[in-house]
Amino acid sequence: MKIDKLRRKAVVIPTIAVLALGGVGATVWSATAQDDVTGADRDRVAAAAVEAAGGGEAVDVESSDDPGQAYEVEVRKDDGTEVDVELDEDLNVLSQEADDADDADDSDDAADDRDDATDDATPDADDRVLSEEERRSAEEAALDAVGGGTVQQVEASDDAGEAYEVDVRADDVDWDVTLDADFQVLSKTRD
Repeated sequence: MKIDKLRRKAVVIPTIAVLALGGVGATVWSATAQDDVTGADRDRVAAAAVEAAGGGEAVDVESSDDPGQAYEVEVRKDDGTEVDVELDEDLNVLSQEADDADDADDSDDAADDRDDATDDATPDADDRVLSEEERRSAEEAALDAVGGGTVQQVEASDDAGEAYEVDVRADDVDWDVTLDADFQVLSKTRD
């Protein structure tokens, strides 16, 4: 009789594990499937957010699952500052908030926590606003590295030996490109 119970457990437990993993996978897939706004919809949403922010470039356009909110857009202004704009389905502005240095660093590791504690006295290298020349040179180097595309974001890096981090979207593939101070490619990684 004990053998029958063990056999049932040997079948039931793995079956439950497989079903649980399938549920998690479906949840992750559905969460990532709604994040990208593309094509004409992206252009329309980006234009509304840029207008609300008073100019700049939309670097990240995502759909939202928050009640009453349809889109979340990150706009980079010409001076390098960033503004988060939340829009409803009719592209009415629900809120807009300028990112400050503390918001830009949302990592949880201990080294970043130490950096956050001293942000007022000594900002991290990745909080530095890039000059237009630095931004342009980093964009050109990154686009050359991946064979073209659209630059989504350029930031100063605070990692040792790296000067710039560039996010590029090319042919529906996201790339993370790291550059040194001379704009030489250190790495390019599919994201």
